[in-house]
Amino acid sequence: MVENVIKQNNGSVAVPAPSTISSTGAAPPLRRRGVAGWVVLGLLAISLLVTLYPFMLAALNAIKTPVDYGANGPVALPHSFDLSALIGFWRRVDFGQKLFNSILISASVAVVAVIISLLNAYALGIGRVNGGKALLLVVMLGVMIPQESLVYPIYYLMKSVGLFDTRLSVIIVFAVLQSAFGTYLLSTVLTSFPRELLEAAQIDGATRLQILWHVVVPLLRPTLRVLATFFFIWTWNEFLLPLVLLIANDNQTVSVAMGTLNNQYTSDPTTTAAASLLGLAPTVLFFLIFQRTLTRGIAVGAVK
Repeated sequence: MVENVIKQNNGSVAVPAPSTISSTGAAPPLRRRGVAGWVVLGLLAISLLVTLYPFMLAALNAIKTPVDYGANGPVALPHSFDLSALIGFWRRVDFGQKLFNSILISASVAVVAVIISLLNAYALGIGRVNGGKALLLVVMLGVMIPQESLVYPIYYLMKSVGLFDTRLSVIIVFAVLQSAFGTYLLSTVLTSFPRELLEAAQIDGATRLQILWHVVVPLLRPTLRVLATFFFIWTWNEFLLPLVLLIANDNQTVSVAMGTLNNQYTSDPTTTAAASLLGLAPTVLFFLIFQRTLTRGIAVGAVK
C-alpha cells in the first residue's frame, strides 16, 4: 500500500504544453541569445575569473623559485618551474597526516551530524512530541551561540572525560554543533511531510523505525546529501576548536597547519603560496566532485 501511495505522489508525468510543439511534431528552434543574455554571460565569466584568481595566483607562485619571485613579483608569470616549495612545506608540517586527519574528522562529522539531525527532526517534525517548539529553540542555541564562548567549557569537559587531544573529541563537538542546524532544517521539512504516506505505512504494520528508513529517508535523500556536503565543508574550514583541542602534531588538521604558517615560514613567500595551494586544493576538488549532488539536492528541494 505504501508503494501505491508513493507512486500516486511521485508518479506524475510532465506533459509539454501544446504551444511548445509545432504542428509537424518537431521541437521549436532554439532562440538566439539576446543582448541581455550576453551581458549576463559576460558578468558570470568575470565573476568566475575573480573567484579563481586567488587560486591561480597561489598556483603560479607555488612553482616559482625565491629568486624568480623576488625579481618579477607575485603577479608576473613564472620564469621557472620549481616544486621545492610544495615538497618542502609537505615535509615540514607532515601535510599527509594533516590531510588524513581533516578528511577523517570532516567525513565522520558529516555522517554523525546527519544521523543526529534526522533522528531529532523525525521526533520533532513527525512524532510531534510535547514541547517540540521549545526543544527546537534549545537546539538552535547551538547555532546562535558563538564558538568563542564555548571554548573553555568544552576544553575542561574534554579534559575531565579523558578525550582531550584526540580526534574523537573534535568529532563529537562538531557533530553536535552541526546537527543543530540540520535539526532545524529537517524538522521544518518533516512538519509538512505527506501524512497519507505515514498512515499507509502504519496500516501495513510498519514500525516507527521502518517508517523512518523505508518512507522518510528515500524522500529526504537529496536533502540529506546536501546537508552532509555542507557539514563536511564547514568542519574542514574550522580552526579555533581544533587548535584548542588538538595539541599533538599527529592529530592536527589542515586548517591548524595553515594557521601556524605565519609563525614559521613568513620569510618565504613561495612556501606561503605552496601552503595556500595545498590548503585550497582539497576543498575545491571536493566541491567539484559533489557539485552535481548539491545542484540536484537544491533543485529537488525547490520543486518539492
